[in-house]
Amino acid sequence: MSNTKRPTPPPFEPELAAILPAFAALAPVNMTADQIEKYRAMPAPSISDLIGDQPVQCVDFTIPGYQGVDMVVSVISRKDHSKPGPGIYHIHGGGMVMADRFAGAYDLVAWAMKFDAVCVTVEYRRAPENPDPIPVEDCYAGLEWMAAHAKELLVNPERLIIFGGSCGGGLSAGTTLLARDRKGPKLFGQLLQCPMIDDRNETVSSYQLQGIGIWDRVSNLTGWTALLGDRRGTNDVSIYAAPARATDLSGLPPTFIDVGSAEVFRDEGVAYASAIWAAGGDAELHVWGGAFHGFSHMAPDAAISRAANAAREAWLERLLSR
Repeated sequence: MSNTKRPTPPPFEPELAAILPAFAALAPVNMTADQIEKYRAMPAPSISDLIGDQPVQCVDFTIPGYQGVDMVVSVISRKDHSKPGPGIYHIHGGGMVMADRFAGAYDLVAWAMKFDAVCVTVEYRRAPENPDPIPVEDCYAGLEWMAAHAKELLVNPERLIIFGGSCGGGLSAGTTLLARDRKGPKLFGQLLQCPMIDDRNETVSSYQLQGIGIWDRVSNLTGWTALLGDRRGTNDVSIYAAPARATDLSGLPPTFIDVGSAEVFRDEGVAYASAIWAAGGDAELHVWGGAFHGFSHMAPDAAISRAANAAREAWLERLLSR
């Protein structure tokens, strides 16, 4: 498709289309490698801002990451948490190159309150300074730490769920595959929000979203190149770095995937859910018509965002009721 005319992109949902221009200076579109530092420097809410006056605490731990290198994880839980509850292991987004462990952590605060969950969010090392396999191996090391310390964290080891959005969704999928193949921590579910899982960028949606929306094709190529270098798009890429390359998706926990119809990751998310079904697995897929990448967090008050956030939380609630 690279030598053909760009296919017509789907329209943006009207409410999202109206607010999209407001994000133009804040969110990556056509991001090139020389702009990574610019986006890293963008201000973001602190964990104190996300907690506000809610009775939630955040405690940091320094733990060994990949090859024993120190990294930080933060444990977010209710202040009155006193008995084993579900554990949610969170991997943040940021295109493999930016953001920190508190990006998207307002979900963790909300779920600590609603489900009395203990949430661990990991500060994995980012590309390009730390290329593959460092990020996904850091994430796996954090998951192993959480499982090994379930008793003292007051986590029910039978209710351990992995959660991530964007590249965090991709790293969550890769970490889940590592846990399966290494016979590591047994996961109860994986929640993949608009996951970044295919370095090849040959889907229709990857060509449709160029220069428009949030996190377009150019930005995606930049992020994958930062992670993989010259290996991007070749046969020398593991399924743990790019889970869309996996040919066997059997043995995975129940999975939730959601994407927007007007984002680069649409087709790879749909294909991943289909591959799980083909392997006899349990997956729930939502494609939100006209939604751009990250819409439900960037525009949480939009009607479609409220519906998406409710669907995600409803799946989690149903899973935890089993």
